[in-house]
Amino acid sequence: MKNTLAQADHAVEMLRATRKDDYYPRFHLAAAAGWINDPNGLICFNGVYHAFFQHHPYDENWGPMHWGHAISHDLVHWQPMPIALTPGDSDDLDGCFSGCAVDDNGVLTLIYTGHRWLGEPGDDSQLREVQCLATSEDGVHFTKHGAVLTPPDGIQHFRDPKVWRQDGQWWMVVGAKRHDLGQIRLYCSHDLRHWRFDRILATAEEPSQGYMWECPDFFPLGEQQLLLFSPQGLTAHGYRQRNRFQSGYLLGNWQPGSDFELTQPFVELDAGHDFYAPQSFTAADGRRLLFGWMNMWESPMPSKAHGWAGALTLPRELSQAEDGSILMNPATELSALRGEAQRFGATQFANRQLLLGDGIQELALSLAIDASDAERYGVSVGSAVRLYVDNQARRLVVERFSDDAGLCGCRSVPLPVGETLQLRIFVDRSSIEVFVNRGEACLTSCIYPSDGDRRISLFAESGSATFGEITGWALNAIWQ
Repeated sequence: MKNTLAQADHAVEMLRATRKDDYYPRFHLAAAAGWINDPNGLICFNGVYHAFFQHHPYDENWGPMHWGHAISHDLVHWQPMPIALTPGDSDDLDGCFSGCAVDDNGVLTLIYTGHRWLGEPGDDSQLREVQCLATSEDGVHFTKHGAVLTPPDGIQHFRDPKVWRQDGQWWMVVGAKRHDLGQIRLYCSHDLRHWRFDRILATAEEPSQGYMWECPDFFPLGEQQLLLFSPQGLTAHGYRQRNRFQSGYLLGNWQPGSDFELTQPFVELDAGHDFYAPQSFTAADGRRLLFGWMNMWESPMPSKAHGWAGALTLPRELSQAEDGSILMNPATELSALRGEAQRFGATQFANRQLLLGDGIQELALSLAIDASDAERYGVSVGSAVRLYVDNQARRLVVERFSDDAGLCGCRSVPLPVGETLQLRIFVDRSSIEVFVNRGEACLTSCIYPSDGDRRISLFAESGSATFGEITGWALNAIWQ
């Protein structure tokens, strides 16, 4: 694997030399060049955070999957590392697909899906997917150990293992497709190398619930157990499930040796245009954190013309509210990126736009819903995107604009109950992430300002709007 690793790292260096940075993120994890998708192997190991990700280092398009790698000591500032895994062995001939990382008695261990095409490349009806193992003594260089789990008869799509240790043994969830219905399969092991099927943890009952369930994750949160996954093939319903594919969770109760008893049906985790394949991990202090892929399959990606495609979301903290709902907020560590605060007093105005300024990447503000009668009011980022309250539909809307019609359109959530709407907004060179009412809802979308204009403005249309005090910050770059 050493030769292929060197070739892949060299390919990234060559692409990096010609990369354009108009859209390249300042404070989101991304490869130096080339394509990335799912976050993989997220772990805090010996006090160091490791983030791996699906990576094609040879160009900006999806291709045979490698594992890119970056590390951090504070979850804020990151250092690029050499590529960790390359495909080419018999079990992963055509790709090292998604997976996870665990600490096996002091050994950093990766469990990932080895992918092979059995027919023509790209023919999803003829493939073989197995779960493979790789280990590292130094956290940088990995030795492959081949397949440790193969699929049962009748299943080809069998991928994205997530492993954890509980009650003295290892547990693994794997996404699968059987008879064109998605399912999550549960396995257990004493040594990470010999696995026993335990049960089907959850499954689609009909095609509208998804033909394939990818990227499962299973962990306790509050008093319950959360099954996180990315179903493919969900039917859109009104405002919900409008993307090509979705990511969300089922909530319930589970203990080893028992079934997963649902207490809540499927809920989307993020309502924006570009959020997929999230994976959680445990922070050094025990918090449950998460990264997602900040793009969407089969969507236009103007960054490809600049030599790269794909980034990860900001690290987010998951928690459970008193009513049992799931909250998702930016990791507290991110405040370390802030420059000097810019403060703006509360204001009320009607039928106009109010410029806050350029160079603001994080914005904290509140909107007085009951004191605003404008049909639409909120925040705009240049001519690329608007975040606003639609008073007629009673929704909070992210609407993006582009010369490419495939990048235009809206995503939205219902207005929360209450007099005030609190927003925390992050604007990078090609993305916006919105956190609503301390994590009750999130909207993540890629944006591509055609003229580079990212000036932040407030606006109100057909009436007046009342804004509370506003604080903005410029954010420093994350790369060391």
